[in-house]
Amino acid sequence: MASMESGVPAVDVADLSFSYGDREVLKGLSIQVGRGTIYGLLGANGSGKTTFIRVLVGLMKPGSGSVKVLGEDPSPKLTEHVGYMPQLNALYQELTVRNNVDFFARMYGMNDRRKRKTAVDEAISVVGLSDRAGDGIQSLSGGMRQRVSLAIALVHSPSLLLLDEPTVGLDPELRAAFWDHFRQLASAGTTILISSHTMDDAAHCDRLAFLQTGKIIAQDSPAELRKATGQPDSTLEDAFLYFVRKGRDNVLA
Repeated sequence: MASMESGVPAVDVADLSFSYGDREVLKGLSIQVGRGTIYGLLGANGSGKTTFIRVLVGLMKPGSGSVKVLGEDPSPKLTEHVGYMPQLNALYQELTVRNNVDFFARMYGMNDRRKRKTAVDEAISVVGLSDRAGDGIQSLSGGMRQRVSLAIALVHSPSLLLLDEPTVGLDPELRAAFWDHFRQLASAGTTILISSHTMDDAAHCDRLAFLQTGKIIAQDSPAELRKATGQPDSTLEDAFLYFVRKGRDNVLA
């Protein structure tokens, strides 16, 4: 059973490497994510963010290093405690919004029909789709499908949320609403690990890891990462570029 002890990190990764054939995608990653923290992985497409999350979910086996999720090795038995929102949605096109969320709720082990119905309705309400709950997935826009995927990740009230680019395709108002809810979840003890390539998402995180070509080039709080540039008015974008250039200079030195 997954460890729910507050002293055990929600995610504890040490010297993780992963390769697709001869191509090394993750290169010695070490990350600890404390309980109730919003931790962001910030990097361009192809930097290794999605691969890292898939390793945490147990969809891929690490080539080397140590990976613990809620104190356990990643495996399907953690499904009850982990919510996962993939970058590309895996929705059943022929089902309605409600039936999709209900189907995955059952996959998460929610067998009590009454409790499951309440949880499904709440999750759909959180993502603002109550008025579309009876509509088929094929009738929804891309942004709405993103919202259904998030409802699925939230429906069983997991202690750890793994979100891969969850705000892609969302309008600014809905993006802000999502982040309000993420902060409420974290305040209640839910741990959130989110990947993104946008600075707007990064600014909401408690801690950040900057990824470039499979390596962590810096990790700290957003404020400390900005401070490291030595410029009082620096942004997170400035900080990211600072560490990219610093890493390039170290390679060339």
